[in-house]
Amino acid sequence: MPELSVVVPTYNERENVPELVKRLGDVLAGLSWEVVFVDDDSPDGTSDTVRALAQNDLHVRCLQRVGRRGLASASIEGMLATSSPFLAVMDGDLQHDESLLPRMLETLRRDPIDIVVGSRYVEGGGLGDWAASRALISRWASRLSRTVVRADLADPMSGFFMIRREMFHRAVPHLSGVGFKILLDLFASSTTPLRFKELPFHFKPRRAGESKLDSQVAWEYLLLLLDKLIGKVIPVRFLAFSIVGSLGVVLHMLILTILYKGMRFAFIPAQALATMAAMTFNFALNNMLTYRDRRLKGWRLVRGWITFNLACSVGALANVGVASYLFGTRKDLWAISALAGIVVGAVWNYALTQIYTWNTRK
Repeated sequence: MPELSVVVPTYNERENVPELVKRLGDVLAGLSWEVVFVDDDSPDGTSDTVRALAQNDLHVRCLQRVGRRGLASASIEGMLATSSPFLAVMDGDLQHDESLLPRMLETLRRDPIDIVVGSRYVEGGGLGDWAASRALISRWASRLSRTVVRADLADPMSGFFMIRREMFHRAVPHLSGVGFKILLDLFASSTTPLRFKELPFHFKPRRAGESKLDSQVAWEYLLLLLDKLIGKVIPVRFLAFSIVGSLGVVLHMLILTILYKGMRFAFIPAQALATMAAMTFNFALNNMLTYRDRRLKGWRLVRGWITFNLACSVGALANVGVASYLFGTRKDLWAISALAGIVVGAVWNYALTQIYTWNTRK
């Protein structure tokens, strides 16, 4: 049995995989180790490259996930698929310093701590050639993490660490698995404070492939923070659905105001048109953000839009019906009537679309 398992989540990292395996072989020579690439069904054939390497190298394993996305969840599944007493997580883009792994392992063997973190923000560490804007975003994200992480951790946003298996398994039932910051999730979810040590490293330039950072990463980070703050009361996906729904409410009220007040439409047709526009907007945004891990594409997107509208038709009828009834009793409270209809429709929308639109089991 390997003493150390290095878990590497990948997506479109085919060109980096052989070089990473070579580097790991160099720095971990003489140790009992394995590397588990957890690939989210990369279209560039990353998983095929890993399997080809595994044919000639017993240190290499491939765990290919189909229909699922996410760095944090990939890291969790990769660690659960191993039996080593020590677990490391690092990126597959060669930006993490693999030469730090033996020192991490020796630190865990020697010291009474639970986790060793590769840090860019302790003395001796650095961000490499990061642009000033990216460095600023990283520091602000670290500050926001203080809302859920109480440990005095210099680099809670690091994706490079090594943990004892028993501590990982204690935290697993409480992990969110949302987004891309598994270290933050571990510290925020652990039922007991994690004993840790940070070791400095310099972020390296990307060798090949493209950065996974985009605006949706920020969205997932926000969801992770919200989940750690109130996730025990409200499921994080419902939180996301509600945030998107709130934006839909703004659009709905804007269109309704233009049609009813500006263009002098009758209230019921104006409410119906506003409802349809907001429903289509919500579908597009939920597909992009709330259900990013189940995102519909191609013909599935068209079919999803149809099923979304069909599933929401009951909610839409309830929306218009409730709004029409209240408007009939107090025409001066047209805005409140519209909002009441929206609330009723939203409950149906969430429940039914979970079943008919983004249900991965169908």
